[in-house]
Amino acid sequence: MQTPTTAQLRTAIEVLKRLGERLNTHAENSAMQLAESPVTAHQAAQIGVGAIEQTTRIEGVVTQLEQWRTELNQQRRRCVSHHV
Repeated sequence: MQTPTTAQLRTAIEVLKRLGERLNTHAENSAMQLAESPVTAHQAAQIGVGAIEQTTRIEGVVTQLEQWRTELNQQRRRCVSHHV
């Protein structure tokens, strides 16, 4: 497997952040569309919990990608300083 560039990691991070925003927006819209009754209130809560779980996982992956990107930048700086 080829190591991604820092630009590719930055793009992946941005895509994941937008996916998290989309999930939250979708959950909010779905919850608002449900009529207010005990059954639909439960469904709305489940949608919200699902969105929170998904965005939490996404945020974890974003953090890992940001760390990887930082490591690659540091390695690149060390290589450049050794070659100069």
